Amino acid sequence: MEGKINAVTMELWNKQIQTCSDKELYIALLELTKRLMGQKKILSGPKKVYYISAEFLIGKLLSNNLINLKIYGDVDEALRKNGRSLAGIEEAEPEPSLGNGGLGRLAACFLDSMATLGIPGDGIGLNYHFGLFKQVFKDYKQCAIKNDWIEKKGWLNDTGITYEVAFGDRKVKSKLYDIDVIGYENGLNKLHLFDIETVDETIVKDGIDFDKEAIEKNLTLFLYPDDSDEAGNLLRIYQQYFMVSSGAQMILMDVKSKGMDLHKLDKYVSIQINDTHPTMVIPELIRLLTEKEGFSMKEAISVVSKTCAYTNHTILSEALEKWPLAYLEKVVPQLIPIIKELDRLVVRKYRDERVWIIDEDERVHMAHIDIHYGYSINGVAALHTDILKNSELKHFYDIYPEKFNNKTNGITFRRWLMSCNPELSGYISSMIGDGWKKDADELKKLLGFKADNKVLEGIARIKSDKKKELATYIKEKENVILNTDSIFDIQIKRMHEYKRQQMNALYIIHKYLEIKSGVKPVRPMTFIFGAKAAPAYVIAQDIIHLLLVLQEIINNDPEVSPYIKLVMVENYNVSYAEKLIPACDISEQISLASKEASGTGNMKFMLNGAVTLGTMDGANVEIYDLVGKDNIYVFGKDSDTVIKHYEKADYISKDYYKNSKVIKDAVDFIVSDKVLKVGDKVNLERLYNELLNKDWFMTLLDLEEYIKVKDKAFADYENKDEWNKKMLANIAMAGFFSSDRTIAEYNKDIWKISL
Repeated sequence: MEGKINAVTMELWNKQIQTCSDKELYIALLELTKRLMGQKKILSGPKKVYYISAEFLIGKLLSNNLINLKIYGDVDEALRKNGRSLAGIEEAEPEPSLGNGGLGRLAACFLDSMATLGIPGDGIGLNYHFGLFKQVFKDYKQCAIKNDWIEKKGWLNDTGITYEVAFGDRKVKSKLYDIDVIGYENGLNKLHLFDIETVDETIVKDGIDFDKEAIEKNLTLFLYPDDSDEAGNLLRIYQQYFMVSSGAQMILMDVKSKGMDLHKLDKYVSIQINDTHPTMVIPELIRLLTEKEGFSMKEAISVVSKTCAYTNHTILSEALEKWPLAYLEKVVPQLIPIIKELDRLVVRKYRDERVWIIDEDERVHMAHIDIHYGYSINGVAALHTDILKNSELKHFYDIYPEKFNNKTNGITFRRWLMSCNPELSGYISSMIGDGWKKDADELKKLLGFKADNKVLEGIARIKSDKKKELATYIKEKENVILNTDSIFDIQIKRMHEYKRQQMNALYIIHKYLEIKSGVKPVRPMTFIFGAKAAPAYVIAQDIIHLLLVLQEIINNDPEVSPYIKLVMVENYNVSYAEKLIPACDISEQISLASKEASGTGNMKFMLNGAVTLGTMDGANVEIYDLVGKDNIYVFGKDSDTVIKHYEKADYISKDYYKNSKVIKDAVDFIVSDKVLKVGDKVNLERLYNELLNKDWFMTLLDLEEYIKVKDKAFADYENKDEWNKKMLANIAMAGFFSSDRTIAEYNKDIWKISL
């Protein structure tokens, strides 16, 4: 391998490995990897999956591709022999800014698993130039700036293929870029990313502000542009239609180029719609088949309905998109007759207005299109799917029980163990062999070592090393010094009230007040957060502000800082997650029961030996079932209780505040003189009033039990022998959450592609 790398460095830079910069070595390894991937077969067959998603949070690709090519170890060894570090070279790789949170990360894992299992399956998305945004902290607040990531030499391949996309007021040309997706010991699929030829990065001026009406220039600049005004809403519709129209044209062209009969489209193609953002692919396919291919409306609807399947990722209304018909008429007038016809057919058949596509306020419910005119509807965890069937989508389940199914989410162990924690990966293989890399259920063999103190101590030693590595990285990036003998409690996910970072903040305040009153913890505690808040989501911004203010107060208080450290990492992304997750002791999964459809961070932490502290929500329920009550910490009201509170509208946060000194003291501290001296009064008082007078996601409902159970977890950590057994049990039972298993289930039940 050393010779191959040197050959490329000489070709590109006329240098040997030792004299190349990290950036030059990265580009050389990129080039070598792309060449080796180019020798792999492109997966093909009589039927293909197209996974359409607004997000693909693929992360840095070099290590993942080296692992899937099975040359990671050889490359690492060759670099070490020359005094170089693969980890250092990875720092030179920009992270593709094509996603935001779990939705996009899941899509990336699914592409990896499809290629690994040999399923012909491509992704379809947009080539965002600046992604969501790059997060920087200033004056204890989140600021958003553009996130440049596209470089001249990178993983993007310009195909030279273009498509024309017509809107109501203009026509534009889309340009197709591909990223190769290599399977572990298998062939290639593609991630197809569409860009607009006329995109203009220079229109972004201050932060992430730009002219939202300059569609030809802005269409692929940002993921989820601010939709707090009409122009932002229209831009999102432009983006979504641009993605699905380009994708639909590509799919039909692919099918026709193979000589396949479009009248049997469902025999050759399955289109998986990832949440409601790509919903317009349904009316767009119908339009193309009727206008371009001579189909009758009835036949086009029938064929498309047998081709498209829908994954529901949340019951939150913000993600179940409802677009004003007037907005759609302005952007995509050509789809309006089709959408109205789809609605007419539903209205003619069902009297229940809750299942109609166009409601009385002239809003188009995108999920309703997916449900009526797709052949499968799946949730992403057992509890989530039950809630869809029995509550949120019950009126649809009563009509289409045969369409509903569950596909519990998964993660790719190649990235989330083999790549981000090679020490633990190697240690596992030394005990049970390499079979788990292809069949994650083999991790259960680790249970045979639960009484082996030498093995348990080995796992604990790796965890300790990972904490030291993280502490070094955080000192460099955040200038915060962490005590690696402390317990690392980590909450990293999108900033949202339902995920309840604010409840974690109240716990930290509670501990701060205890220490100030003389009650010192047995072991120091380190609390780490990572999250971005949507620019228009004011309360989420306020929670970040509170955390940054608390970080300043706590870390600089000589009486408290020996016992508590708090750090909110800046610009949390996949690369940061790869460093945080292996170092975690307690994984915070504290969403309000019924609100987190699944979660995948909980799976990544579990796989790396963290113990979950969480509500019985999403996939936490399945983690509990797998590891047993002794290896997880659960608290909080269950989903049925929460749903009833919403139905009765009987939760009043102020009652909990008035009836508990612990809650009152913690909440009041948000607007105390000490906090107001550091923070912004407007932000802090707004968050305080939100908790006191609304608290839509019921923070105070579960706070006291959260404090009690979290204190127990911290106390149990002191029994290291028992804690090490908990770590082992979590790693051993994580195999169920492999995305290979999830994708195999999608294929068996939904796509039905013969392998």
